[in-house]
This record gives sequence, structure tokens and C-alpha cells, in this order.
Amino acid sequence: MTLMPTDRDFADVADGYDPDPGRSMSLNARAYTDRAFHDADMRAIIARSWQWICHSEKLREPGAYVTAETAAEPVLILRDRDGRLRAFYNVCQHRAHALLTGEGTATRIMCPYHAWVYRLDGTLARAPHTEHLCGFDPSSVSLKAVQVEEFCGFVFVNLDPDAPSLRQLTGDLETEIKHWAPDIEDLTFGHRLTYDIKSNWKNVVDNFLECYHCPTAHKDFCALVDMDTYKVTTHGIYSSHMADAGKAANSAYDVSNATVRTHAVWWLWPTTCFMRYPGRSSMIVLNIVPAGPDRTLETYDFFLETPEPNQMELEAIQYLDQVLQVEDIGLVESIQRGMNTPAFTQGRIVNDPSGSGRSEHAVHHFHGLVLDAYRAIAQ
Repeated sequence: MTLMPTDRDFADVADGYDPDPGRSMSLNARAYTDRAFHDADMRAIIARSWQWICHSEKLREPGAYVTAETAAEPVLILRDRDGRLRAFYNVCQHRAHALLTGEGTATRIMCPYHAWVYRLDGTLARAPHTEHLCGFDPSSVSLKAVQVEEFCGFVFVNLDPDAPSLRQLTGDLETEIKHWAPDIEDLTFGHRLTYDIKSNWKNVVDNFLECYHCPTAHKDFCALVDMDTYKVTTHGIYSSHMADAGKAANSAYDVSNATVRTHAVWWLWPTTCFMRYPGRSSMIVLNIVPAGPDRTLETYDFFLETPEPNQMELEAIQYLDQVLQVEDIGLVESIQRGMNTPAFTQGRIVNDPSGSGRSEHAVHHFHGLVLDAYRAIAQ
């Protein structure tokens, strides 16, 4: 059963938020702990926003497909015979059985339940033993389509049929990413890390969006990058986080032979993070998946110049997995426990008007987008 907050609940969560980050409080803890707000997040945010699926390399050839879940709904994404990228609910129109699993290549889509067959454009091609049905027209049956878009070499879907395109919503983001990562579409999958975190997804995003905690919690990271150059800028539905690589030896991983000397990170509303760490040309995609009021799933996909990581990248993956993520997961799980106590309601946003990394203005920007989404369904 889906629970939804009342108008009073929405007002309570927004109480204390100010458009000026220098005057604002954070979201009320109820937004991170109540089941009703998790359900609101799924309905108002995840089901109405562009969600990352994979790199386009998986879907370059006609017939290539991948299956996934977005907003807890099953989806199927494929390249049809004409080279067009399409997405559908992964649900047969006969009796609702799942059509495909995993990923691969197909010349048609056949339901494993009753062998109804669909073309790659989603139209029904064959339904066995239906020729005697009254008023049944196979040509009128199609899979239910889902919006799909390629963006910066990656595939995104949106369950909202009325949502504007991702390019329309993101303004200059594609240009900005391709400036710093001009080969992003040519990179290839190299490695995946997965995590199951005992914290609300918004705590995970909050933590990602500020480096105010970095000098205390991530001492290795603060040697990897030059914190004096760290700059955070918010735009529309994304924020950029830029810093130069540190000039001295660091305790994270060896970057002495790095060809990329900039730490460039972009957060895209609501759950996708692109990260280009110092090293060889690469892109890490962090996908944040809400799984409950106090549970979040994460994947880190590493896209590299070659399928096999080099030594520097192996060290970077090890650092991220065994040091940085251990630190961050410990932080957000502690925050979740604290928010579930009567001792905390909300806290003050710390804002540096210069936009430095030691500021929470990008967290405030995220909170504003969350409240806008809540208002859209509260009306």
C-alpha cells in the first residue's frame, strides 16, 4: 500500500527552508525517515525524472537490449532494426509476464509465458490461437512505451510521458562534460562496485554534494585534490564540482603519471553522478537507487580507455572501494541513525558565498528541487 504525506506533512518538511542558502535550514528529518516520504520520493521524483541505465556501447547494434528497473518498474531498452533506440515497460500485453531478462541481442521479443511475439518496435507480430477471438485486432496491440534518450554517451529513461527531454532540462551540461571529457562516448566499461547502504537516498546525495566534511572525514582525498581550488556551481537540475589534482604525493593513489589533472564531478538530478578523477581518461558513473526509507543501493561503473584497468586505475578503484566508500557509508549510516532519534529535526545549511568546496550550497540547491517536486504532487 502506497502512503502519501498530507499537506501538513509537506509543509512541516519545508519549514525552515529559505531560498537564500545563507539563511536556510535543511529539510526536516521526516523527509528522510517516514515511509510516506519514501513513497512520495518514488512517485514525485524517481518516476518523473531521467534515470541512468547504461553506457550506449551496450545498445549500439540493432537488436541489442538491456533490462532494468526504474522507480521499481521493469523496463526494456533496445535498438530496433532501423537503429532507433526504444524503451518499453518489460510487460507482456497478454497476461503481464516479463518479456526479457538481463541483456543480449534479439531479433524479436517473445513472451516466455504464452509465446506472444512482438517486433522490436513494440508492435504485436503473433499471438498464437487468437484467430477465433471476437473483436481482437493484433495490429492494435503494442508494448507500452517509455521515454528514452542518449546523453553524453549514456542511456537514460523517464517513466513520465510528458517530461521534457533531458537535453532541454540540462542546458549546458552536455557541453560542459564534453569539454572536460571529450572522449566520453568512446570509453568502455571496465569495472563495477556495488553497495547496500542503511540510509535514505537523500542522505547519500546530501553527502555527495558537499566537501565541507572532507578535511575531517576524507584526509586521503584532500591530498588527492587541491582543496584550495575546489569550486561548486549549481545550475538548474545539476551541479558541477571542480578541483585541480594535488601537486604533492598523496595517500589515496599514485597520480604521478596522470594525464588527467582535474577532478571534475557533475551531479544530475536526482540520482546520477558523473566523476572524472585524476589519472587516465575515464568516467565513473555513480547510480543512486532508493530502496526504502532507510536503504539505498549504489553502483559505481568505471568507464575507461580500455576494458582492463591499468595499475593506476586498479589503485583508484581499490581506494574508492576500501577507503572512500567505507568512510562515506559510515557517515550516512550514522546520519540516518541520528535522524531516527528525537534529538534531531533539522540543521543549518553552511554556505560560503564564494562557492568553495567547504560549503553546503549544492545541498541547499538539491533540497530546493526536492521541495519543488513535493509541491507538484501536493497541489
